Amino acid sequence: MKAITYAEYGDPDILQLSDLPTPKVGPGEVLIRVRSAAVNPVDWKVAKGYLDGLMVVEFPAIPGWDVAGVVEAVGLDTPEWSVGDEVIAYARKDWVQGGTFAELVTAPVRTVARKPKSLDWHQAAGLPLAGLTAYQLLARLGLKDGETVLVHAAAGGVGLLAVQIAKALGARVIGTASEGNHEFLRGLGAEPVTYGDGLAERVRELAPDGVDVVADFVGGVLDSTLAVLADAGRHGSIADGTVAEKGGISAWVRPSAEDLTALGDLADEGRLTVPVAEVFALADVAKAFELSQSGHVRGKIAIEVSTN
Repeated sequence: MKAITYAEYGDPDILQLSDLPTPKVGPGEVLIRVRSAAVNPVDWKVAKGYLDGLMVVEFPAIPGWDVAGVVEAVGLDTPEWSVGDEVIAYARKDWVQGGTFAELVTAPVRTVARKPKSLDWHQAAGLPLAGLTAYQLLARLGLKDGETVLVHAAAGGVGLLAVQIAKALGARVIGTASEGNHEFLRGLGAEPVTYGDGLAERVRELAPDGVDVVADFVGGVLDSTLAVLADAGRHGSIADGTVAEKGGISAWVRPSAEDLTALGDLADEGRLTVPVAEVFALADVAKAFELSQSGHVRGKIAIEVSTN
């Protein structure tokens, strides 16, 4: 099979298109023929070695954790799935080696959910990691119908999904973004505010008594978070581990077939969509990494691996 690999840590130019054997399918796993895979910032961060102290990487490694595709084979004791099923997965394993930027990838069934019918292959591939990150943080913060939530980086890949999930839960959503993304956020149902100096004052103008929940998807905004949080409010971050020292939750996304199914249901109910910014060929993953590193992407970056 064709796959993108790297044999050492480094910049995107370490990536190369390689020929590799078909992966072995272990018990409790499925083999997925990849239609589309999505790029997340963590993919190039792992390839640069930024997570070396956290995760085991076995070289040569195939990057990528998001996937949408068709079940090609099933392992032992896998009653949940059959050959031909259309699926999505946040296919993160306990180590980094056999990722999703390949024609075939194995995934534990605990990571796999049915592909939402309402999303195309690239949208579906962009849902798992970002969607689960948003969904799980909001769930841990206990966001409820009628509450007000401030979403930091609301127009980013995770934030724009958090906005939609929060709206689906019945919350009022205030979202930080550059002015160029304000109309986009209004279209998702959020009330946009410009980030930067004076943010707390701008949020207080919209919510004089403070907000019930703050979900931080960018980091470096703890002071603003605390300044707008209502009494007994809850806050959490995926990008700032120090929030725990101030009563917040520091979160790291987990694979979950159950949570991913819930996200798929929201999509098929018309309450969640996944904007796709750009689609690259498998051979051009390095270019996709460079675009992701630029930090100026609204929506997901997808890798088209096959069309059948």
